[in-house]
Parts: sequence; structure tokens; C-alpha cells
Amino acid sequence: MALSVENVSYKYETGTAMEVEALHDVSTYIPDGQFIGLIGHTGSGKSTFVQLLNGLLTPSSGRILYNGTDIASEGFSKKMLRSKVGLVFQYPEHQLFEETLIRDVSFGPRNLGLSEDEISERARNALTMVGLPEHTWEKSPFDLSGGQKRRAAIAGVIAMEPDLLILDEPTAGLDPKGRDEILDMVAGMHADKHISVLLVSHSMDDVARYVQRIMVMDKAGLVFDDTPRKVFSHYSELSDMGLFVPQVTYLMHILKERGIDAKTDVMTVQECTEELMKRFGADGGVIKQL
Repeated sequence: MALSVENVSYKYETGTAMEVEALHDVSTYIPDGQFIGLIGHTGSGKSTFVQLLNGLLTPSSGRILYNGTDIASEGFSKKMLRSKVGLVFQYPEHQLFEETLIRDVSFGPRNLGLSEDEISERARNALTMVGLPEHTWEKSPFDLSGGQKRRAAIAGVIAMEPDLLILDEPTAGLDPKGRDEILDMVAGMHADKHISVLLVSHSMDDVARYVQRIMVMDKAGLVFDDTPRKVFSHYSELSDMGLFVPQVTYLMHILKERGIDAKTDVMTVQECTEELMKRFGADGGVIKQL
């Protein structure tokens, strides 16, 4: 699976007094098997971008190619595209509707026209993959906890066996434990199944911890598209956009500004700890220098 985005723009309310350009001349490439973070302030164009990727919206200009074929071309199957580019919206538990959990997760595969045996196998595999035990499968999805509902909704997309899984703020509203469980689960699926993942998030710490590449959107454009270390090196520009690098990165910059020879491209607490231990040992020398 490969998605190419070529000079794509999108306008809402075209030709009216309410016309607004939500995406402007965006070009990028999403290869098979990559874990990507998509960040940007509210209104930057993130949600429009991900809806364009699976054909919910059609570009006002430019084109999106799925394995070399324009997804807006005549005869192209949007049904096939949406089975291969799975989109999990923010608060996906609001999309649960069936009487039982297993029936809800089976809904997507059934719409693909698969046999009942394959539908059952896909649903069971997806529920197992997201960590929902078998004793919950015949329960109403509305009887599940908040975190379980989130897992159930993700399972419904996983059962479609997508090549690209897009998650729009999948941890919104969850406590820290629930957030870590969901992101660890997604990271595990990426590692085990080698599917591409596009994680839309406002948490720089989460993005730094999990992704291989970061795309940054601002004012309808794609302004950075690189490795996390290189993107977070632009911490001043990100701050001007209303975004913030991981807290440990700020800490290391503060140390640097105070004359301490600190490595400023650390992104996680573990990296920060290792760097400080390497330079100052475990006796609190860095604190004394402050």
C-alpha cells in the first residue's frame, strides 16, 4: 500500500460567501508499514486531510493516488479504498450501535460481502488483537467501560484488515492509564501486522514516544515532514504555531541556555534520564549546577 498526495487543496462552501480553504497545496507520501504522527493546532487542516485520504472528501485541486491510481478517477472503488484505509474518528465509541460487541465488530466485514466464516474469524481476531476478552463479546457494547468501548470501536476498523489505520485523537478523554494502554496496543499492532499507522494527536510526548515520522500542519499547509528529532529541533517555530515539543526537550534546552553541555534532541523521559546520568552521574550534580 502506498498513498501519494500531490498538490492537494480543499475548500469548504466553494463559491459562497462562506468559502474557506481548509487545505492548501499539500504534497506528501505515505509508504507501507510506517508509523506517522500528524500534529497541528485546531483548525490547521488535520481532519480535512485524513478525510481526503480515504475518500470521504474529494480534493478541490490536486490528486491522491492509491497504489498509483487517482482515487477520484471514474470507476475507482471508494468501498475498496475505505476497507484499506481505515479511519477511526475522535470518540469512536459514539459509532457503536449493534446489540452485541461481536455483531458490531462484524458489521464492516459483512459489508464487504465476505462469507460468514471469514466475518467471524476477522471479528474474533480483531477483538483479540485489541485485548477484549471473549466473555465480553456477547455483551452490549454500551455496557463496556469507556476504555473498552474505545477498543471495540478500533476493533471494528481493524476487522476490515486495512493497510493504513488512521486514528484521530484516539486517546481523547481517557485517563493516563487508558491512554497508554490504547497507544501501546496500536504500537503492538503496527509491529506485529506491519500496517501503516497515522496517529493524529495533540500530545507531543505521545508522538515522540511512538512514531517514526512527524507531519506538522499549520494554516492549511504542511510545514514540517521529517523524523521526530528533526521536527522537534524547530521548537521555537512550533511554539509560534501553538504547539509544544516534549517537556524533556524544553528541559534540555534550558540546561543548554544555562551553560550546561546538554544534548538538546532528547524526546523521552528515558532518554533524558540516560543523558543526565551519563553527564552528571546519580549524585545530583546537575541540580547543583543550576
